Amino acid sequence: MLIHLPRASAARASEITPESVYLSRRAFMAAAGGLALGASLPLRAETGRYAEVEPATAPDWFTAKLADTQWGAVPAGEEALTPFQDVSHYNNFYEFGTSKGDPARYAGALQVEPWTVLIDGEVARPGPVSLESLVQPHRLQERIYRLRCVEAWSMVIPWLGFPLGDLLRRAEPTGQARYVRFETRLAPEQMAGVRSGFSLIDWPYREGLRMDEAMHPLTIMAVGLYGRVLPNQNGAPLRLVVPWKYGFKSIKSIVRISLLSEQPQTTWESLAPDEYGFYANVNPQVDHPRWSQATERRLPNSLFSPNVVETWMFNGYDEVASLYSGLDLRKFY
Repeated sequence: MLIHLPRASAARASEITPESVYLSRRAFMAAAGGLALGASLPLRAETGRYAEVEPATAPDWFTAKLADTQWGAVPAGEEALTPFQDVSHYNNFYEFGTSKGDPARYAGALQVEPWTVLIDGEVARPGPVSLESLVQPHRLQERIYRLRCVEAWSMVIPWLGFPLGDLLRRAEPTGQARYVRFETRLAPEQMAGVRSGFSLIDWPYREGLRMDEAMHPLTIMAVGLYGRVLPNQNGAPLRLVVPWKYGFKSIKSIVRISLLSEQPQTTWESLAPDEYGFYANVNPQVDHPRWSQATERRLPNSLFSPNVVETWMFNGYDEVASLYSGLDLRKFY
């Protein structure tokens, strides 16, 4: 399905430095007056779009899927992409440590093949399914989305994935299914952060959505980015992407999807309910207790080029506003 986002969802080209410019500070200075000409990365043929990103070893099922990928299903509009180096080396994935560089440093230990996802709860077709079988019926789509972290930094990422709603329909939800709960893989021997005695998280990491949020066409399951298989530090081999919510809702390395009749308890909501609510919709009018959410630092940035931009309600994806009609988004944050 080809999805065209309204103009309000498209961002401005001036907000991001393209990868080719990021690679050289001198090139950045030379291009400062003409970013519009270089806002997109060089494209290759259907088998991949991003010639400047080093290809990664990918499983056969992923390579086969690339040939039929729907490129540009949700384009960037006027917005350029965050460099792959930032996308893959500035991450929150506490299973591998609390520093932004820890996931890239340590997530290589995570074994992503073979991978099985358990689908259970209020479904007519419960059971474990291999990742290959889970993805096989779905055509991959390129979706270029903004990612807004609750810590007030942001990126623009070209994901490869498919609608979560299509997957849930295959499981045949019952009439009692009103919420979807997700769990991240728990593998202490491969996850240094889980083994840490300083962690306050009750593993495994858990997240959840209302059923209508999960079924919205913008919500996807991602298996790749930048035309290549998803790096471990970005949530390989399967992660959720919900672009109008803060990034911690987009749970990584999923091994279980449960459809429930009652609202599930989520990890950050359990740890600090006054800071991280169940909905976690991007809302510049509701500040975090320790910082404003009115603006964000768009990566890449530096001391001399802070790249601070205005935060938009629902991260700019106004088409989801109807999901929350009549809901007090200050109370249900």
